[in-house]
Amino acid sequence: MMNILFVSLGCDKNLVDSEVMLGLLGDKGYGFTDDEETADIIVVNTCCFILDAKEESVNTILQMAEHKKEGTCKALIVTGCLAQRYQQEIIDEIPEVDAVLGTTTYDSIAEAIEQAVGGGHLLKCEDIDRLVLSDAKRILTTGGHYAHLKIAEGCDKHCTYCIIPKLRGSYRSVPMERLVAEAQELAEQGVKELIMVAQETTLYGVDLYGEKSLHRLLEELCKIKGIRWIRIQYCYPEEIYDGLIETIRREPKVCHYLDLPIQHASDRILKRMGRRTTKEDLKRIVGTLRREIPDICLRTTLISGFPGETQEDHEELLEFVDEMEFDRLGVFAYSAEEDTPAAAMPEQVPDEVKEERRDEIMELQQEISFEKTEEMIGRTLWCMVEGKIADEYAYVARTYKDAPGVDGYLFVQTTEELMSGAFVKVRVTGADDYDLIGEIEDEFTE
Repeated sequence: MMNILFVSLGCDKNLVDSEVMLGLLGDKGYGFTDDEETADIIVVNTCCFILDAKEESVNTILQMAEHKKEGTCKALIVTGCLAQRYQQEIIDEIPEVDAVLGTTTYDSIAEAIEQAVGGGHLLKCEDIDRLVLSDAKRILTTGGHYAHLKIAEGCDKHCTYCIIPKLRGSYRSVPMERLVAEAQELAEQGVKELIMVAQETTLYGVDLYGEKSLHRLLEELCKIKGIRWIRIQYCYPEEIYDGLIETIRREPKVCHYLDLPIQHASDRILKRMGRRTTKEDLKRIVGTLRREIPDICLRTTLISGFPGETQEDHEELLEFVDEMEFDRLGVFAYSAEEDTPAAAMPEQVPDEVKEERRDEIMELQQEISFEKTEEMIGRTLWCMVEGKIADEYAYVARTYKDAPGVDGYLFVQTTEELMSGAFVKVRVTGADDYDLIGEIEDEFTE
């Protein structure tokens, strides 16, 4: 039996694709390893959303190629966004690569490996508007107590800085019955938290059902026994609608948490970005969410140094961040991506200015975050246990405010033995900039 090493780079949506590929290969009888020195086959699932991601993907492929030249590796397969975008360049410039699969052909992974091991090559990156619907049982890489549920593929927004529509195609929703069946299977495997992901979750169902249907999907998922939390990510603010807000407010399993990528607050820059909101729109949407769901946790992402951004635009963004007081916030320095309109715009901002502005926003957000964590002291809330801290009577946990991998943690001090994935009721006793400290309330778990 040949063993396969998987390297999955980039976003959670890419991770789901990797887990599907693992399932497909598991069904074929392949084994898996995390040791690149002994792997018979190496698969690199790549990202190229921004320059740093592209460089990481290229460097990883080159590192794995060394094992093809000098180690036990018999086949090197490259999949994902970088493969879709630079398919021919990868084949031409890295001869150790045996197969290249694009963003909608990764379900051909078994065929690619069979051909590669037999001395052949496979280049398959056609039809980016195809929707992969695999019946393979995903092999989870997240520990088993939470999993991502990819509800749609592609994007129709065409923001001027983003290459995703050219790599992942137009927006297309996964049929609701398939998602419910997948979620049911995940629950039977022990998953307690579903994290809903897509390039844009809020538009779910428009293409299939003629209207926004994320609230309907949530209602169906909430019926599944064993699922405790459902978290929604990547909601474009202009697409949030009353039915969705009401469902989040009403359904106890839906976390009071939304990820709203707003990118900027200057109307001039928002227009150059191809965004469909104004600063006043954003204020209104945030105000509505906080009025209707008072304990909602709002995460957002921003871009600093977009082409044409002036010091005045930057200061307007700082004022907006200060006023809105988002619970969670990340900032990317603008990355000019070839084949995007923004890359050809005049008035490109120097890298050092982009980075200075990014750091200034993050310093402000750090102050806001510290105030918000301080406000949590004394509160009691349910948390999901992630794991034990070695050699300490303490565990790492997450609250409803914390998505895995991007937000903070709550460190639970207890002599009790807790299992990963368990829910515990915790009283918050301390805080720092991003994380909380707490104690189990009445030693109560479930």
